[in-house]
Amino acid sequence: MTSSGKIELMAPAGNFESLQAALDNGADSIYFGVEQLNMRARASINFTIADLPEIAKRCKKKGVRTYLTLNTIIYDHDLSLIKTLLDAAKAADLTAVIAMDQAVIAYARQIEMEIHISTQINITNIETVKFYSLFADTMVMSRELSLRQIKKITEQIEKEQVKGPSGNLVEVEIFGHGALCMAVSGKCYLSLHSHNSSANRGACKQNCRKKYTVIDQETGFEIELDNEYMMSPKDLCTVNFLDEVIETGVKVLKIEGRGRAPEYVATVTKTYREAIDSYYDGSYSEEKVEQWMAELAKVYNRGFWGGYYLGQKLGEWSNTDGSQATQKKVYIGKGAHYFPKTKIAEFKIEAFDLNLGDKVLVTGPTTGAKEFELSEMLVNDESLSTAKKGDSCTIPTPFRVRPSDKLYKIVAT
Repeated sequence: MTSSGKIELMAPAGNFESLQAALDNGADSIYFGVEQLNMRARASINFTIADLPEIAKRCKKKGVRTYLTLNTIIYDHDLSLIKTLLDAAKAADLTAVIAMDQAVIAYARQIEMEIHISTQINITNIETVKFYSLFADTMVMSRELSLRQIKKITEQIEKEQVKGPSGNLVEVEIFGHGALCMAVSGKCYLSLHSHNSSANRGACKQNCRKKYTVIDQETGFEIELDNEYMMSPKDLCTVNFLDEVIETGVKVLKIEGRGRAPEYVATVTKTYREAIDSYYDGSYSEEKVEQWMAELAKVYNRGFWGGYYLGQKLGEWSNTDGSQATQKKVYIGKGAHYFPKTKIAEFKIEAFDLNLGDKVLVTGPTTGAKEFELSEMLVNDESLSTAKKGDSCTIPTPFRVRPSDKLYKIVAT
């Protein structure tokens, strides 16, 4: 729970672009992985130990909490690295570590670092909450619980005054938006069996997102399925019943997506920030929900459903192996120079044409993800309506553009 009394909005960061996008769009906290010992070891460009001070610096400047994810299965040969990572996190003054292995939990307690229990622990009842309250202040509930079950747990925490090591009541966290998989709270072995690549070590090969044919081996009969992607659930979305989520007493709402692009992080974080603020100021409405759903549909998604929160017995399965986003980005060029006095950015056009009126996106490690409509530009110092491959293009931007920044055009799919 934030100091304002609102539910905490936690956003993902797989790299500095996404980190900045989350900070710029209203996140209360950021979670991220370092090196290979997290559940997105393959899916994103993870930070290094050397990045921790910069992450902490950026987040502290905005008053945003920082959570390091060390939530994979840990083997003996990982123990030295775990201690190194946690020592570095403590030295950088990160807020907490998200953990599931007792080795991580024990060492974090030893160095007096705040602990959050990962969803991989699969907490489903108050007695398990009481047990982990000996070690942790925040706990992510199992993804399979309904809102009714979650509310009962939060009520019991209050009634029985279940407190963590900080002396404060244990806070309950749930996933609010993003990818779901067929496994129980993320524990899956398909990838390990098929590719010797363990999902529980952050190396999922996404087997469940593929198309399969089911055959009866005795008769050779091929079973016809109504949905060819019956192991690939739609993405979780709670913005359309966020009022019910908040009223369960949950303190932290987590956006999934450390492997997602910075514009995904920007759009989803901004949308949920608006929705949360609307709930607390009394303006949350069906009309706003429609607008928010349209915004969320613009970025990567497999379609949306409410998970198990509303009591569904079975998942809603995706009908495609890819995104159903209503728009996509097309690479145009990269930053060349920025003139701070006039606030003009120069870009080198390296790919497709850029036209006045286009919706554009600029991303970068410091820039984050900035979208705007192109209302004016100079092409090779001339006032033209189109810039082509090889051209130098200058555009007014209120934010600094760097040589590491990339320019994209946003188009409908």
